Amino acid sequence: MTLPHPLPHLGEIAGDYDILLCDVWGVIHNGRESWPAACQALTRFNQRGGHVVLISNSPRPATDVIAQLDGLGVPREAWKAFVTSGDATRAELAKRAPGPAWIVGPERDDALYAGLDLNRATGAADAAFISVTGPVDDDTETPEDYRDRFAAGAARGLELICANPDRVVQRGDKLIYCGGALADLYESLGGRVVMAGKPYAPIYDLAIREAETLAGGPVDRSRVLCIGDGVVTDVMGANAQGLDCLFIAQGIHGDQAKGPDGALDPARAADLLKAETTYARYAALELAW
Repeated sequence: MTLPHPLPHLGEIAGDYDILLCDVWGVIHNGRESWPAACQALTRFNQRGGHVVLISNSPRPATDVIAQLDGLGVPREAWKAFVTSGDATRAELAKRAPGPAWIVGPERDDALYAGLDLNRATGAADAAFISVTGPVDDDTETPEDYRDRFAAGAARGLELICANPDRVVQRGDKLIYCGGALADLYESLGGRVVMAGKPYAPIYDLAIREAETLAGGPVDRSRVLCIGDGVVTDVMGANAQGLDCLFIAQGIHGDQAKGPDGALDPARAADLLKAETTYARYAALELAW
């Protein structure tokens, strides 16, 4: 397998790209604080005439997540457009209105359903489908807490719409389960899952349309770089779209891609990618200019 090229500084290749499709959680913040070096790198790319489109598996619409970025200190200059899995998923939910939908997730994700006229079910017994954004309490719950309830849904043949394909994200120094982990469980029980976020095409279609608006016309896909720390979301999605990728190998993978000297080990990074049959042109432990 070809090893990813170590890339400690985005500035080395910035001139090769016009568009960055950049992941958010795990690249520019960890849910509790933003990372100045990553924010500066994106800002510099924009200042040099490029266009940064943030592409996140957040289950909420982008308009609802911007306040979170502001609160974490991510400067508006670091991005020009923002699309989320929630944005892409709303079209899937609208097709299934009025439901009723058995909605699984914390109240903070309710913006996903605004204006969709979905009726709410109390559980699998009275639902037409299931909509999942993540565990109701992601501080304490695991997918196993949903096994029995999901088994009832799978037995009824209910479709599960997952608004956040991420399996885990880093919150501070802790990994928490996301919607993708619940979707994996549902599939293991024989249920059918639909997802529109990374690595699936709908969210990339939205992101490219945003990039074309910024650029004032069609974009050359050979000059689009995807950046992210999720192998089965960011990297796999870039591969499916035929786009170059910068794999941020620290993120949710901790120290697995580090060598004995604490620097990136391309072979270890390649092992993380190879485990999911993916490839990234570049790899770095963190995003910096």
